[in-house]
Amino acid sequence: MLLNTKFLRPTPDPRAVRRQRLDSLLEPETGKRLNMVVAPAGFGKTTLVSQWCALNSHRTAWLSLDEHDNQPRQFWQYVVGAFEHAGLMGLEDIRKQLARSDGEDQTAAITGLINTLSQDDTAWFLVLDDYHEITSDTIHRQLGWFIDYLPPGMLVTLASRTEPPLPLARWRVRRQVQDIHPGLLAFSEDECRAFFRDTMAMELSEQEIRSVCQRTEGWVAAMQLSALSAKSGQLNLDQTSAPPSLNPDGRLISDYVLTEVLRQLPRELMDFLLDTACCPRLSGALCDAIRERSDSQDALTRLLAQNLFLIPLDTRNEWFRYHDLFREALLQRIQSKDPARAELMQSRTIDWLLSHGQVQEAIGQIVRRKDTERLARVLSEHGNNLIHGGFHLPVLEWLEKIPADVINDSPQLQMLKVWGLFFANRVEGLEPLLTRVEDLLDRRVADSHPDAEGALAIHSEVSLVRSYLARSRNDEKNASDLTRQVLKDIDKISIPLKSVTYYGLGMDYFGKGELNEAEEALESAVYYGQVERKPSTVLSSGGLLAWIQYNRGDTDLALETTSRVRQWVDEHYADPSQPRLISCWQNSALIEIYREQNQPQTAAGYLSPLLEHVEKGTEPGQHVVIQFVRGHLAFSEGKLDAAIDALKDAVAVGRKRRDHILFDPPAAAALLARCYLATGQADKAMDCLQPALEEPATNPLNREQNQIALARVLIARSDSQKAQEILSALIPAAERNAHTRHLVEILLVYAQALFQQGHEEEANRMLERAMDRAEHAGFLRLFAEESPALREKMLELPRLRTPGRWNRELLTMLKDQLTEPVVSAGSEPAAPETAPVTPTPRPAASELAEPLSQREQEVLELINQGLANKDIAGKMSVAPATVKAHIRNLYGKLGVGRRTEALARARELGLLGDTTKT
Repeated sequence: MLLNTKFLRPTPDPRAVRRQRLDSLLEPETGKRLNMVVAPAGFGKTTLVSQWCALNSHRTAWLSLDEHDNQPRQFWQYVVGAFEHAGLMGLEDIRKQLARSDGEDQTAAITGLINTLSQDDTAWFLVLDDYHEITSDTIHRQLGWFIDYLPPGMLVTLASRTEPPLPLARWRVRRQVQDIHPGLLAFSEDECRAFFRDTMAMELSEQEIRSVCQRTEGWVAAMQLSALSAKSGQLNLDQTSAPPSLNPDGRLISDYVLTEVLRQLPRELMDFLLDTACCPRLSGALCDAIRERSDSQDALTRLLAQNLFLIPLDTRNEWFRYHDLFREALLQRIQSKDPARAELMQSRTIDWLLSHGQVQEAIGQIVRRKDTERLARVLSEHGNNLIHGGFHLPVLEWLEKIPADVINDSPQLQMLKVWGLFFANRVEGLEPLLTRVEDLLDRRVADSHPDAEGALAIHSEVSLVRSYLARSRNDEKNASDLTRQVLKDIDKISIPLKSVTYYGLGMDYFGKGELNEAEEALESAVYYGQVERKPSTVLSSGGLLAWIQYNRGDTDLALETTSRVRQWVDEHYADPSQPRLISCWQNSALIEIYREQNQPQTAAGYLSPLLEHVEKGTEPGQHVVIQFVRGHLAFSEGKLDAAIDALKDAVAVGRKRRDHILFDPPAAAALLARCYLATGQADKAMDCLQPALEEPATNPLNREQNQIALARVLIARSDSQKAQEILSALIPAAERNAHTRHLVEILLVYAQALFQQGHEEEANRMLERAMDRAEHAGFLRLFAEESPALREKMLELPRLRTPGRWNRELLTMLKDQLTEPVVSAGSEPAAPETAPVTPTPRPAASELAEPLSQREQEVLELINQGLANKDIAGKMSVAPATVKAHIRNLYGKLGVGRRTEALARARELGLLGDTTKT
């Protein structure tokens, strides 16, 4: 049960000062998504926001947070509750979904909330008050994702004592956030007047008010310092000398105010402030290290108690930062008073940051000092890990600050530039750079240079980059040879390259259609990526692995792979200040899986973050993959115009940028041909397919897909005999290579050709054979996307009336589609031969938080037959480890711990009851 009083907006005190100038900053603007009101306690954050809400006519959901809301499910339950309390309709399913959830992943519920808001015609405000109570990294990531995909007209306002670890820098660059910080909360002269006279009922003269305002420049922190001074009995308002003014940009505090701050403090606190001014963030351990003392935590606690420009970065009082303006003034003070000590403190700070893994922050300090010599040393040591952690663009920027002659004399720095350009997809000029690195290494070896022993490692890096470049030129043999050479040398070098090397090897095997070998190499890439702490490689390798597993029909195993990889990255690469790291392969695999499982909304949730990469520009191979899955999802939903647009773009980019694509992307032309067939344009389908047929793809999966599409075109032209010959030749290879998804599609198209020839009995056998294969893999949408005539033939099969969950799901879906015509926007109704239909919801056990997958249902039924794990693996033709994974997921969904409990719970839910029905 939710506490409704948390949804009540505080009633503004009628005596409170009106802040019209801040109200205008809070107002919605084009592109703005977030108001950030951050200041210490007592700065009037809640009052300001509640006054602003009272003035506007927008519908506002208000939520006052507390320490109990620091769990993802409860946080989002209260957010949804706030919207419901404010009058937003249509949230019942989301509320139920959250109530059933027992994990931290609330992606589906958040996606549902975003979709509901986008369907509402009202412009909504969401206010989260006391957001500093939230310390969960998971919630920060989820809220960042929620704000990234807000519909137009939606505005979030956060009031917090600390600046939350959200991707604020990125939003600020995009002008999506309005910051209301203590500087903006400072009182103007008119506000000072209203405050002292109306709120505080203090009778001050105009001159006294003006004097206070001028002395403090209206800054809240400075006014608090004045209040502290007032504890002695009086405010010194009689001073006649005019205080120095602030710069117009508000970046400097006047010397007068700074002097007053230091004068009010004991000598030890004043020295502490000056010594630690060089620290971008402060903790007791950091301050102890640079001061060579052991009392820093006490000093921080004293400063915090006096609220002297010290802003907590967490709720445990472990990490802090000074107000930026105050810190700049302190730095000016110590640099002018004792420059040698300022230099020593800053050097020690950098040493501490580097030794504690805060490399980026340390480099930022080095760059500000313009210490290019140390920057070169630090990048030589840490740059490789930064690049493979996703920070290739900052590394390239830092390299630009180092003199060219220093870089030209360093193979390590040159290789950093190569890797940075490679990951930035600027591969055109890499060959000369690689040659230059090799020449420099050869000269060092010849001259017996002290660093000559490291030549082998860098030579391996050069070979690895050359292997990727060879793939972009379709030179598979050279790419494979180079990769294998790196694997031979890899144990002799210190640079962590195993994960990237195995990923390249996995792509080689995938490109040749050797899926068993590809899976093995990619599993190694995931393992070594975790050992080497390379999250980008882990995600990409796991994503491609899941893509292969899905195409082989191991759908549940693919989902387990994506979940395992995502969990590791989130646990070991949790930086809420940075955008959430995603993988094109991983998201694309999930889009295909959930599309095939007839869950288009879930698939669309994984597609959304990829579309931003398409709009901004991404690596051409990734561009093709994203547009392919985008077009496939649109095709499955019957949105043929949108599907054609996406697939035409995928085909065009794939042909135009072929030399810059490191792998053979999915067969977009084959899917585009299906779209044209669905609109009755068989000739156009053949025209778009012809180039792919004339220059066969290197990847067997793509060659198969193009041949299947050709067979479809031939059937549309009533040449079913030729189509049958093509399909007959495809079946043995698809079976031998475990291309299960293609095999099911081949059998379906083969059945259509047989029906066209009048071979009803043989065609029905093909349909049943296709269903047998699809049931084991959990495929559904494959059948829904075939022609209405073929779907009617499927409905006539007795097989679909036999027991089994998959049979029930497919039968229900096909029946529902009989009354759902599809019209492509802006076109005539789709031709009946191959038009897809709008997907229908997937049925689920009403009492389960998450329905069992087809494979899990099959495992449950085999357990009910008393089979051991080994026998179940044999029945399902999968590995025993796969069976264990299914059982583990099954137990989790049923909330049990052993077989007898699982069977009892399944009977209670009716999951086994239908096995005796016809």
